[in-house]
Amino acid sequence: MKKILLTILGIVISVTTLNAQTNNQKFDASNARDGESVEYCITHKKRAELLLDPAAVESFAQDELIRAQEAVAGTDGAKATTLYIPIVFHLLHNNGAEFISDEQILDAFEILNRDFDLQNADAGNVHNDFNASNPGAMSTPADVDIQFRLATKAPNGVCFSGITHTVSSATSSGDGETQLDAVVAGNDVYQGQWAGNKYLNVFICADIGGAAGYTYRPSSWWPGTGMINGIFVWHEYLGSIGTSSTGRSRTMTHECGHWLNLSHTWGPNNNPGNAASCSDDDGVQDTPECIGLTSCNLNANGCSGDNAYWGTDMRDNAENYMDYAYCSKMFTSGQATRMRDALNSSVGGRNNLKTAANLSATGADGNLYLCKAEFSANKTTICAGEQIQFSDESFNAVNGWTWTFTGGTPSSSSAENPSITYNTAGLYEVILAATDGSNNDTETKTAYIRVLPAAGSLPLLEGFESFSTLDAIEEWEVKNPGNNAKFEVTSSAANSGAKSAKLANFGQAAGNVDELVSAPVDLSSINAETEVTLSFRYAYRKRTSANDEWLKVFITKDCGDNWAQRKTIYGSTLSSLTSSTSWTPSSGNDWTTVHMTNITSLYWVDNFRYKFKFESDGGNNFYLDNINIYPGSSSDDLVVGIAENGEVDELNVYPNPAEDELNVRFSVNAAQAVQMSIQDVMGKVVQSNAINADVGSNLVLLDTDQLSSGMYFLNIKAGGTQQAIR
Repeated sequence: MKKILLTILGIVISVTTLNAQTNNQKFDASNARDGESVEYCITHKKRAELLLDPAAVESFAQDELIRAQEAVAGTDGAKATTLYIPIVFHLLHNNGAEFISDEQILDAFEILNRDFDLQNADAGNVHNDFNASNPGAMSTPADVDIQFRLATKAPNGVCFSGITHTVSSATSSGDGETQLDAVVAGNDVYQGQWAGNKYLNVFICADIGGAAGYTYRPSSWWPGTGMINGIFVWHEYLGSIGTSSTGRSRTMTHECGHWLNLSHTWGPNNNPGNAASCSDDDGVQDTPECIGLTSCNLNANGCSGDNAYWGTDMRDNAENYMDYAYCSKMFTSGQATRMRDALNSSVGGRNNLKTAANLSATGADGNLYLCKAEFSANKTTICAGEQIQFSDESFNAVNGWTWTFTGGTPSSSSAENPSITYNTAGLYEVILAATDGSNNDTETKTAYIRVLPAAGSLPLLEGFESFSTLDAIEEWEVKNPGNNAKFEVTSSAANSGAKSAKLANFGQAAGNVDELVSAPVDLSSINAETEVTLSFRYAYRKRTSANDEWLKVFITKDCGDNWAQRKTIYGSTLSSLTSSTSWTPSSGNDWTTVHMTNITSLYWVDNFRYKFKFESDGGNNFYLDNINIYPGSSSDDLVVGIAENGEVDELNVYPNPAEDELNVRFSVNAAQAVQMSIQDVMGKVVQSNAINADVGSNLVLLDTDQLSSGMYFLNIKAGGTQQAIR
């Protein structure tokens, strides 16, 4: 007797909508800071931590005695000539938003030198009490006569650009500054200790404990050779472009002031706004006593003890770089002298940086030459017919370029930054021969440009059966920034057929990010009355129950110029099962089928692409197989052995209430077509999706962001009859 069990599950769901305006927890310095969570600088808090140690207190006191003795001996900071400091920017990133461009770093570098050289135009707009045009002003904007030069020689003598790039999960100083030192010293290509008495090390991080920046003033407490004698800055407060902004662009000027022994204008020991600051001193006479500002109040006068120097109760110097007022424009002459004193003092090892011998050793003596040809492209993967902008990044001097572009139009160029069009699918080499007139170098990048093949048509089924490798092929792009385990074709497991794509995640360090990116698919034939579903099968185990690993799915409508995240599965939702050994799926029940119904009409274009991104946490292996993209109702040829009967089991719907998406997880004992519909309380079907369910676990993403707030019924139908379950 033929048994037919066909099910309709009536499940009440609730949809909520959120106001589009959300609280922005990251401060936009172009507006008032009050009420925001980002603190501009925590140098004073770092000092307060040190002052808890009596030995540090004693060391700081001895430092002040040494500085006083050196000043009496004549090593003061009176300006006579420009002092130069070798600077290195260490970009620590994990391929996230913190992976900022070199252009943003160089923008910050230029702003820093501009401010220290009094070339900032806004210095002429300070309050009249501090304006150089006012004959009665006793404190005016000062040229510090200190300039920073990008170092061009690494500790091992290798020529470099002044910027290092380190890929690491330790992209913040939350675990301690010395950890960052070890990461940079151990992982960058120069394999050397960037001594703090030879280089000003600037660590650009993804997070530094909720602050924009901090550093340590020069002292004997920290060894002068240590990298901790550097500056730590959040990438969103570096420069005026990219992830930063003009309002945030003075952070490096502020932190370099600290690094050269300046306190905050309200003193070294308190938070801004603390009345105790009126009895604290920043060690500079021509900065008026102040309580410390957190917004640009040019009329503020928080303290009244200025009479000894000024002869009157003076308003706060709100526009000083060392305040928090966010309208900073100036250093005073007294601050300039104190900073130059720091470079002439033996305390903290700063006095070695400016020496002719150190400038020569670090390549900061101003004598530049070509030591390395280098280049980049605004994108390296394109659809046929698109144009690529190439940029010369040779360092540190170049005046001639000879480019060779295999497969490109034109195929050669002598321009500094040429634009090249590629019309034919393939992987192509690019060569740059650079010269400075005396020195020559050539950089060759093989398989650097990927021109994608013609878009595939619907319906699409990808089981990796036709591939022996994913390297150096046009159909798939493997991204492995950590240069460790990556997506590969394996014949050790498959959902169906003999092969799948595997990421050998077992034994890998946490924090790795790997991507598998598709070739184009033509969705332009889909009409308004149709729907489209992207489905795939994955198998995964945790290594321990504590693993929190993420699978993210992205889609694009412009061949990959811009990506939108459309699915996230993580932690126990990805899998709650564990395996303490390197795991391989052994049955169909080990696989989960994910159905994405949110490929909206915006993406029904002829160069649609999708990608899978896996973020590791020291877990276990991940497998991917049988990727389907199909339009309309169920396509029988895409699901092997579609049954006329079947049972929907282990149903779970979450979150409920839902906001912009609803996840429906269920299992079936036979491959079959499943119809899902959402009805309002009046019985009207407001959304319907046809799903090709596979044997075992299925996870369906239903897009609900277009639904109004209210109560709805979710109906799941399999087969030709239905039975209501209440």
